[in-house]
Amino acid sequence: MNGPCDVPQPIPYQGSKRQIASTILQYFPDDVSRLVEPFAGSAAISIAVAARRLAQRFWINDAHTPLIDLWREIIQRPDALAERYADLWNDQLGREREYFNEVRDRFNETHAPADFLYLLARCVKAAIRYNTNGKFNNTPDNRRKGARPREMRRRIFLASTLLSNRTRLSSWDYRKVLNKCTREDIVYMDPPYQGVCGNRDQRYLPKVDHDELCNELENLNDLNIMFIVSYDGRTGTKTYGDPLPESLGLTHLEIHAGRSTQATLLGRNAITYESLYLSPALTDSLQCDGRTNECQLSLW
Repeated sequence: MNGPCDVPQPIPYQGSKRQIASTILQYFPDDVSRLVEPFAGSAAISIAVAARRLAQRFWINDAHTPLIDLWREIIQRPDALAERYADLWNDQLGREREYFNEVRDRFNETHAPADFLYLLARCVKAAIRYNTNGKFNNTPDNRRKGARPREMRRRIFLASTLLSNRTRLSSWDYRKVLNKCTREDIVYMDPPYQGVCGNRDQRYLPKVDHDELCNELENLNDLNIMFIVSYDGRTGTKTYGDPLPESLGLTHLEIHAGRSTQATLLGRNAITYESLYLSPALTDSLQCDGRTNECQLSLW
């Protein structure tokens, strides 16, 4: 299976699953009608699935409207977006810090998609941060200028080619999305991790109630809908959030996600593992395809 570097990622994004997408895709059926991402973010899984032709259609949803507006430009108007990004990138040269602040101020007034793309390409950790007044307030990473226009154009056009004419876009609450899913879908969920995004966190991500999420997953089980959830994890002995309850009957796997950057900076050699939960409907489908040995499904 192809690695992460051959799949385009037009939106720089903290927490993207791009690096472990090929591992996650090992647990996908060979062909599904539609992939639904209720917490899409950079839509790394949708792009990877499209590149491998594992789904016919896609539904990219995120509660953050500017992010979906940016996806709409990528998919429907790639040339105009690439041109505007190139103008922004070239105009910054020689006064990068000052220019970043100008674009940030303008974005906070207009929410223009090209401005948002430029900010994500330049800001620290590619992280979306807002202040209490709802203004984007992350600062630039002064070590870099963002992807060069030619490279960004390549990423935008590849993603557009993969997703155009077969992708639905929305900025709904995730529960509304799940309510519209059917047995023809596979749902991939990457909600905000517990213990990482609190009520006063500056990220745009709203806190997802644990019990509420469990109820939604139980409803999907009752409808026999296939789903995968990336939800919690650990770095060394430090864990992030409570595991999903055994009563849901999910298969729990751990994915090696590499060394923790923060631990490395502190002189520790800690490995991060991300949890992956597979629904009963999905594991039944994989068993019917004779893939349980290949995927090494196991309960933890």
